[in-house]
Amino acid sequence: KTNLMVTKHYWTNLHKMKKPKDIDILNEQFRVNQELADLESYILNEFHNTNPDIINKNWLAKTIDLYYNPKSVDKTIPTGLVDYIAYFVLKKKDEVSPASVTKFNVIKHKLERLQNYFGEKIRVIDVNENFKNKFIQFCKKENYSTNTIQRELGLIKTFCRHARTNGIEVDPQMDTLNIKKEKVNHIYLSFKELENIEKTDLKHEYLENARDWLILSCYLGQRISDFMRFNKSMIRIENGKHLIEFTQQKTKKIMTVPLHPKVLEILEKRNGEFPRRISSQCYNEYIKEVCKESKINEKVLGKKQDNISEDKDIKIIRNVEKVYEKWDLVSSHIGRRSFATNFYGQIPTNFLIYVTGHSSESMFLSYIGKSNKDLALELTKYF
Repeated sequence: KTNLMVTKHYWTNLHKMKKPKDIDILNEQFRVNQELADLESYILNEFHNTNPDIINKNWLAKTIDLYYNPKSVDKTIPTGLVDYIAYFVLKKKDEVSPASVTKFNVIKHKLERLQNYFGEKIRVIDVNENFKNKFIQFCKKENYSTNTIQRELGLIKTFCRHARTNGIEVDPQMDTLNIKKEKVNHIYLSFKELENIEKTDLKHEYLENARDWLILSCYLGQRISDFMRFNKSMIRIENGKHLIEFTQQKTKKIMTVPLHPKVLEILEKRNGEFPRRISSQCYNEYIKEVCKESKINEKVLGKKQDNISEDKDIKIIRNVEKVYEKWDLVSSHIGRRSFATNFYGQIPTNFLIYVTGHSSESMFLSYIGKSNKDLALELTKYF
């Protein structure tokens, strides 16, 4: 039901009259048609901004009610995109990790440069196909990779959706904006390579410490922000099985993960203790050295951060793709990816997803570089 009221006589006899000579009838036709057109436009706009799964009779009734009784927009909430990201960070600072806040601020500063480049302020409502094209153009000019652009556009859409919940108008095109992901070479350490790393004679204690963390990470499947916090008190034994319980720093999920025999082997060597904690910067540096000493020197195509500036006094750090020796591409993330890749096909995928914490199977398969074809080949084992 709408709030539009007309007489039965008007609706039956006069509303569809063509070219009435009576000015009152003509004015009433214009009034009714204009109000119906405005209502239709509002409903269709809301429809385009809503998940189709929740469209039903109740949704329509609620939408019509909002048309006549709109929520008042808080004038203190910014409508500019850069300002809204700052507002978003302020509101979410206690809910997200410091790393996420840093990521959000990086995008904010990039959009500030984008505004200066094009000489115009970007509003939340401006995030549409035209904005996407400008964003791609600017990022390519600054030598950002396609996957970085794709990831950051996804976060910009997240900011816009949050703004929409606060009554800020968004463009109907916003939800459909997408950039195709670029295929990348997924670097991981195979079981054979891990065996070589274990057997290598290392000359320094700090490298042995880093090696143990690297081996642990490849059998635990966790991020460095989690495994570098592990300690003996987190381990418990149930039915003779060793489990470690912790809260993931990024997702805040409470996790209980079984310890692989390789993990127990390292702990036993260290009297039940985990290796000595080190900073992520030192860890990344040391495990490269460990892998280099272990002859992990296969030539592979990959991306590594490097200074692309021609001016020695200016640093422009970007991911540069070329052929490297594999040890040079090793970083803290390789443990989680190695776990997921090495055990894929050996352990049911839903168990692996539980350990890695991916939110869906498609995200997990993309993470380890598996396609639908790989999935089909795995399925043939059961035929």
